Amino acid sequence: MGDRRFSQKSDKRGKEKIMATVIRPVISENNKYYIDKHRYYELKHFCLQYNEWKKAYASCNDAIIFASRFERESSSNIPSDITAKYGMMKAHYDRRIKLIEQCAMEADDFLYRYILKAVTEGLSYTHLRTKLEIPCGRDMYYDRYRKFFWLLSEARD
Repeated sequence: MGDRRFSQKSDKRGKEKIMATVIRPVISENNKYYIDKHRYYELKHFCLQYNEWKKAYASCNDAIIFASRFERESSSNIPSDITAKYGMMKAHYDRRIKLIEQCAMEADDFLYRYILKAVTEGLSYTHLRTKLEIPCGRDMYYDRYRKFFWLLSEARD
């Protein structure tokens, strides 16, 4: 749990108020992979939706099957194309999933699995090193990590 990059804030009665991000991107504007910190936060939160998109993409198949059965049994005269609707949803999720995966591969084709896991699950280098045995040092990892977000920023423009 310590590697989750969120902290909870509470009011005086101990009730949860908000979930605050504690990710602090500190990078020099002279760095070749520099992006504005607010752009970084936007992209970071974009990546954290990856697993939700994977689930939604998979559930579209089941929804199409169910919807096609429902459509045949429906007595409504209103024309609809539920298959097309779910097909468009699948294409939407697929584009986002592939964008993140391609940027991770382009950042480093050897470390992309670690980069992908880190950016989509909010994992730290320490977690990657101790639990997943990432085969590189901290400096190399963070260089590729920054490159990933720079590539993603360029691709999302």
